Amino acid sequence: MARPEQVLLLEPQRELTFRGPFTDVVTTRLKLSNPTDRNVCFKIKTTAARMYTVRPNSGIINAGTSTNVSLMLQPFDYDPAEKIQHKFMVKSIVVPPGVTSMAGVWEKAKPDKPMDSKLRCVFELPVEKKKTHNIMESNKMTTTSGQLKSETSTPPSTKKSTGYTLDNEEVMLRCVEECKEVLQMEAQRLREEKKAIREDPGLKKSTANVVPSGLMVKEEGQHVVTLFLIMLFFVFMLGIVVGKVVM
Repeated sequence: MARPEQVLLLEPQRELTFRGPFTDVVTTRLKLSNPTDRNVCFKIKTTAARMYTVRPNSGIINAGTSTNVSLMLQPFDYDPAEKIQHKFMVKSIVVPPGVTSMAGVWEKAKPDKPMDSKLRCVFELPVEKKKTHNIMESNKMTTTSGQLKSETSTPPSTKKSTGYTLDNEEVMLRCVEECKEVLQMEAQRLREEKKAIREDPGLKKSTANVVPSGLMVKEEGQHVVTLFLIMLFFVFMLGIVVGKVVM
């Protein structure tokens, strides 16, 4: 047998809207009106009893009057992506004649007498919070897209720049040429001195009295070797400097 139609007028009729933020208690109102000429007893139930406080959760509405019910949602961590399916049920029954106790009303009521109405809960964020959430979601999607694009894009060239420019080459060649010129000038000076000694017997004798010819030749050779070693050392150091630039 079908249940009788609800005699109470509910406002709102189908949805209870809770507007955040949900970091504090959020309260919404439900108005129950009794348009009949008889008293009506009501009680309210919910599928999430631990999350709500209902005041009053039961009572009697006299004929032609109404009452306001406060539905208080307790603070919780709200996730817009999560589908929350909380519902409320308003059960009502016409108070039988001579009955004054609500307990007696429900105890004596036949199973097919109580009426009921169901309302679902709707959760809304404030406009600013909603915009912030949408921006965060958009940034998250953009970041993820950027990471994917970076991972799939062609890696940059790993070719190492040598840093070995034309200026470095010119400096090195110039230094080598200068060293050659110094050696050539020193060798020319030694040849001229040797030629002068050969052509002037007096100078040869004077030089011989001071320094033996073998020693002089030995010193000349050492001088040339020393200059050559200096040049090698200079070229070696220049190579190290250029090598660092190249690295």
